[in-house]
Amino acid sequence: MPAGHENVYTMAANAVLRLLLQYDVDPQRVGYLALGTESSTDNAAGAVIVKGMVDRGLALLGKPPLSRQCEVPEMKHACLGGIYAMKAALRYLRCDGQDRVAITVSADVAEYERGSSGEQTQGAGAVAMLLEPEAKLFEVDLNRSGSASDYRGFDFRKPFSRHFEPAYTKNTVRHHDFPIFNGRYSTFCYLDAVARAVEALKARVDGPCEEYIDSTAAILFHRPYQHLPLQALASLYVRQLSWSEAGQARLREAAEACGADADALLTELSSQPDLFDLAQDKGIDADPYPQTSAVVRAMRKTPEFKAFQADKCHLGMELTRHFGNLYSASLPAWIGAAAEDALDQDSSLDGRQLLIVGYGSGDAAEAIPLKVVPGWREAASKLAFRKGLDGAIDLTQAQYEQAHDGEAPLVLEPSSEFVVDRVGAELEPSFQDLGVEYYRYVDA
Repeated sequence: MPAGHENVYTMAANAVLRLLLQYDVDPQRVGYLALGTESSTDNAAGAVIVKGMVDRGLALLGKPPLSRQCEVPEMKHACLGGIYAMKAALRYLRCDGQDRVAITVSADVAEYERGSSGEQTQGAGAVAMLLEPEAKLFEVDLNRSGSASDYRGFDFRKPFSRHFEPAYTKNTVRHHDFPIFNGRYSTFCYLDAVARAVEALKARVDGPCEEYIDSTAAILFHRPYQHLPLQALASLYVRQLSWSEAGQARLREAAEACGADADALLTELSSQPDLFDLAQDKGIDADPYPQTSAVVRAMRKTPEFKAFQADKCHLGMELTRHFGNLYSASLPAWIGAAAEDALDQDSSLDGRQLLIVGYGSGDAAEAIPLKVVPGWREAASKLAFRKGLDGAIDLTQAQYEQAHDGEAPLVLEPSSEFVVDRVGAELEPSFQDLGVEYYRYVDA
């Protein structure tokens, strides 16, 4: 949970300023600053709010501001906004920004109504990423990336009209941004979109895709909560078996062992059902891949899958337990955690491939190959990922409930960070700033 003086923009600005300082980036070289979020409180301005704060923070530190020739877009598509921002920044560098650098920052506040099934997944945070023409940590291979999108109706939404309904957040005091969601259906959508994005990548990698997946040093997913990436990995494991004759034989064995129909399983794995139509026709709990789900459940218990999971999802996994769902910042956070974890473990990653799989409800997904570059350890040593968690406090149940409901906002002494100073309330013909947030930087 954020403290009372924090919001999505202050967290984003803090992340960007720390990135500039930790990597000694010349602010005047930044030609692209993109914000990926689904927690905006302003429908007109976006990343320029972050830029304004960062410029003032840099001035207080005696440094020049970000370049005036800096693009400041905001990207929105649920939890995929940050990855879309990263792709757009890379395209900027390739087209007209070869002599500049780009920064993308993913920032969100994920909150749910108390007592709802999403409550335990809550989180808040921001992750900034520096993108340069010459990579120092990971190369991003957009030429082999896979994309997928499909409209999912009532999967996970934030319609403006909900704020005007009497039943919305009727038991709380402060303004909330609770989503409208259907948990089981959302899980089906997530697994399906991830599969489609990886299948799109499959058509673009060199050689058999199952060999590419097997060769990766890690596979990192969008992580709404700890269990779902592991479920996605198991689903991907089953699907990649269907890409070869030997794998299909293994699937038939697994189907027979768990009582599933092997022929129906292989038909399912090559099908592309319309999940929105299915949910409207048969209800949101209707599984679009029942045979696949049965085999996935069974194979997750096998030694072969457990070895696959240990190989692909070990980097950064324990670190990610320290934060909840960060929405658009979730996958970028895992990437950072994995890099710092690899450094701590002294892993031999030079030249190794990683696969990142982003997802945004509604839905859309991206499967993007990364390559670890020589000298990556120096860049990883500046991440300070664990340090970013310093200062967090554990709440009692009463403190949490009061803070969640707005009865007693969390009070922490800010240090070396941006804070919300006040919110405007004027709405006169001569001057208007109703709802405009004013910020300031609090030094150590």
